[in-house]
Amino acid sequence: RRKMEPAGAAAGPAGHEAQAAPAPPSRLQRREAERLEGVERQRQKREAQVVKEEQSEFLLAAFSREREAVEAQLAAGALGEAGARLQGLQKLLTESVRFLAPYEVRRGQEELARLQAGLAARRQELQPKKKFAFRARAKEAAGAKEPPPRPASPPLPAAPAPGPAEGEAGGTPLCGFRGAEAERLELGPAELLQRDVVLCELRGCRVRLRGNASALRLRDCHGCTVLCGPVSTSVQLDGCSECVVAVACQQLRTHRTRDCRFYVHVTSRAVIEGCAGVSFAPYSWSYPGIERDFESSGLDRSRNNWNLVDDFNWLASDRPSPNWTLIPEEERISCWD
Repeated sequence: RRKMEPAGAAAGPAGHEAQAAPAPPSRLQRREAERLEGVERQRQKREAQVVKEEQSEFLLAAFSREREAVEAQLAAGALGEAGARLQGLQKLLTESVRFLAPYEVRRGQEELARLQAGLAARRQELQPKKKFAFRARAKEAAGAKEPPPRPASPPLPAAPAPGPAEGEAGGTPLCGFRGAEAERLELGPAELLQRDVVLCELRGCRVRLRGNASALRLRDCHGCTVLCGPVSTSVQLDGCSECVVAVACQQLRTHRTRDCRFYVHVTSRAVIEGCAGVSFAPYSWSYPGIERDFESSGLDRSRNNWNLVDDFNWLASDRPSPNWTLIPEEERISCWD
C-alpha cells in the first residue's frame, strides 16, 4: 500500500494539468460560425440589391418625367428648350448605366433616338423648306486620273430612294449620297447645318462632311472613309464593313458592322450590336471652322467616352467583349489629308 501512494500522488498533478488545458473548438462550433458568416453575407447582398433596385426605380421615374417634358416641348414648338432638355436626358442615362439592367439601358437609348429624330423633324417643319436629295454622280471621263471633290449644289436628279433609314422622319432623308463608287464626295457647313445626313450603299468612297449636322446615318457602306464634323445628336451605322469613320457626336450606335475603325468624340457610351472586329480611337480630324461647329452642336468638348463601349451581344461582366478593341496609339491616324 505504501508503494501505491507515490503513484497516486503523481497522478494527481497530471490529472489536474489535463483538466486545465483549453479544449479545441468543436466541429459544431465551427459550422455555426460559418453559418453566421454566410447569413451576414446574404444580408449584405440583399441590402445592396434593394438599394440598387430603389436607385433603378428612381432613375427610371426621372427619365420618364424628362422624356414626357421633352415631348411636350416638341409639341409646343419650343425646340431650344427641348434640345437642352434632351441633352440633359442623355447625360442622365449615361450616368445611370451602372444602376440599370442592360435591357433598360437599351430601351432608354431607343427612346433617346426617337426623341432626337422627332426634334430633327420639328426643326425641319418650322424652318423654310429646301430641296435636298440623294445625288448620283456621273462617271468621270475615261482619261481622268483623280476626280475633284464633288460640289454640293446644284443637285443632280435623285437616285431611287431606299426604304426608311433608322431615325429618319417619314423615311425621307434631307441630304446625303447614295450608290456612288470610288468617288470623293463632300458637303459643306451651309448644307449640313442641323440637318440629317444619310450615306447609303457607297463603295470605296472618301466622304468629307464639314459642318454641324443634326444626325448622321450610314447604311450598307463598304471600304469607305467618312470624315465628319460635330453631329448634334446621334450617329448610326447599319450593315457597314471595312470603313474608317471619324466623327464627333452625342451618341454612337452600330449594328451588323464588321472590321471598321472609329475615331470618335462621343459624350455618351458607344453601343455596338451584332458587330465584330470594330476598334476605337479618339477623334483626330480637324478643319478650318471646326470650333464654331462644336459650339453650334452643343457637344461637351470636355467629355469624350471614346474608349467606353457597350456590347449588347456580350453580357459577361467579368470578361471583356471580343467584338471590339482600342486602336494602338502607334497605329492611329493623325493626319487625314
